[in-house]
Amino acid sequence: MISELTAADLEDDPHPHLARLRERAPAALLPELGGWLVTSRELALRVLRDPGAFTVDDPRFSTAQVVGPSMLSLDGAAHTRHRDPFARPFRPARTRERFTAFVEAEAARLVAGLAPAGRAELRGELAGPLAVAVVAEALGLDGVDAATVRSWYGAFVDAVSAITAGGTAPAAADEAYRLLTAAVEEAIAASRPGSLLAEAARDEARLTTPEVVANSAILMFGGIDTTEGMIANAALHLLGHPDQLRLVRDEPALLPAAIEESLRLEPSASVVDRYAVRDTALGGADVRAGDLVRVSIAGANRDPAVFPDPDRFDVRRRNAAEHLAFAHGPHFCFGAHLARLETRTALTALLDRLPGLRLDPDRPARPHGLVFRKPPRLDVTWDR
Repeated sequence: MISELTAADLEDDPHPHLARLRERAPAALLPELGGWLVTSRELALRVLRDPGAFTVDDPRFSTAQVVGPSMLSLDGAAHTRHRDPFARPFRPARTRERFTAFVEAEAARLVAGLAPAGRAELRGELAGPLAVAVVAEALGLDGVDAATVRSWYGAFVDAVSAITAGGTAPAAADEAYRLLTAAVEEAIAASRPGSLLAEAARDEARLTTPEVVANSAILMFGGIDTTEGMIANAALHLLGHPDQLRLVRDEPALLPAAIEESLRLEPSASVVDRYAVRDTALGGADVRAGDLVRVSIAGANRDPAVFPDPDRFDVRRRNAAEHLAFAHGPHFCFGAHLARLETRTALTALLDRLPGLRLDPDRPARPHGLVFRKPPRLDVTWDR
């Protein structure tokens, strides 16, 4: 029964459940999730494209409770004002120019450090450290190392999780926010060349320092957890499908397509939340003003009306890039180009430098998580 579907079901292996929901009720009211769950691509696009009917600007939005109003929790003109100063530096050409050499060097350093051991846990030893290092570089917080950025991010995640579960944010989040604020203030005052934070503060949008701080925290959310998951999931899909891996090894130009197919099959951010602004009919459902409407990106990405044989990993899939892994509409992830660069570079380094790379058969891995989906561990071995 749809009403009996639990959060645990969706956390473990959501795809069979999402398929049934999509077929029977593409917009279903799930009491345990506190609102509606949208599972078809058509309805997902409708919700994501229309902030006038389905907004993020709601006092229940947990991230805003932790870091304050930001591009993630605002719509309309306020959203544009917060987003544009940060989004401009992440356009494709500027992303390639600014980050390619850094990402390649960091990925090479991490993989070289792994190589002598003949085995590794890729999420913790490659995907996570690379994502954190790139965010630290992007923010340009002088004198703040990657480990410190990760500790701040972890405190913010813990606070959001606590509020979402009905609790209160731990004190560590307040301390992390204080330290981040001090670092941002220093970066703005120093105004070093290429500083994303100083550039945002000087923008014609005239963001205040607290607004720059809030959006810096959002860049941590967007740039660390989801990119770490994207790299880990892509490695898992390729190594878990030797026939597809052979195609990529024989034809390296297929690697970007393989990454898009991995994003489609298992988006690292599988659910995004909106709130209904007014009473709305949605796929036969009567959504009321104020209702929570959760869009299942994972469900939309396996909609058979768009993706034939949707549960199959196929690096030659013609339309894999039509996935919604980076959302859609005004809140489309402007870091998508950078995340793709990181994933492509990490996989290339792994496949080029670790001969015979394969999953560790003694430690099987599969994605897990309700909102952020990735393997808790990804153990691999190779020929030394």
